[in-house]
Amino acid sequence: MLHLKSGNIEKFEQYSQFRTLQEFNHHIEMWLLEHKQTFSKAELIGLKRLVRYAAKIPGVCNAKIGTILKSIHEEYHDNGISRSTFKRMILKAKELGILTVFETERKNGSQTSNLYQFNRFPSNEPPKEETMNHPKEASNLLKTEKDQKIKERIEEPKLDHTYANDRVPQPFVQLVKCFFNDAKTIEEYWKMAKITAYQNLWENNPALIQDVAIQSFKQLINKLKFSRNIQNPFAYFYGISYNKFCNLFHKKMQDEYELNDAEVEFRIV
Repeated sequence: MLHLKSGNIEKFEQYSQFRTLQEFNHHIEMWLLEHKQTFSKAELIGLKRLVRYAAKIPGVCNAKIGTILKSIHEEYHDNGISRSTFKRMILKAKELGILTVFETERKNGSQTSNLYQFNRFPSNEPPKEETMNHPKEASNLLKTEKDQKIKERIEEPKLDHTYANDRVPQPFVQLVKCFFNDAKTIEEYWKMAKITAYQNLWENNPALIQDVAIQSFKQLINKLKFSRNIQNPFAYFYGISYNKFCNLFHKKMQDEYELNDAEVEFRIV
């Protein structure tokens, strides 16, 4: 295993495989959709918490296991997960290809926290044009009028809302189609809502996901109507829905905490 010198997370920025947090979250959602059943409930809690710690530099985390477990322990009010469960999750994630783990060491050679590098979800997409070492003369040929006409002929037609995936709830489809009558766009907005639900542990509440997605999209449209500063509507929608799910999660935790306090008070009296 490769040993790296320890340091601040910014030092490991080159290990990120993602350009943005949104892109990172999209790939995490794909990994979970494919392999979620491989992990136990406790292991999923550990994996999702590791994902949160990998947000500053998308897909890269060097937090200590103790720090991660402590945050889970505090959030779940003494119902956290064990170190062995977390390590078992890491092993599964490595075997599936979700993670690459590097050991880091201090200047004196002693081992410290690991560096966790999240990998991109496998894709059959062709390599991007800029990564191919074609001569400039060859690439310029693609810009000819003839090639452009061929490209236009083979380009896939735009599909309306009736082609949206069945997994997207119809109330959400019917709302989004009023502004973006395109199946891929509708599916992408729904995907963003599901990602933020996963991140805040609401993935098992489809009714709530639908409700938050609808509220978030309405808020997005309202912002788009009165502001010209939004360059990426998907990212803005992601931010809205993430905050809504996060607030709901903290409210749930607060309610449970107050309920536990009330039960303790009742027993004492």
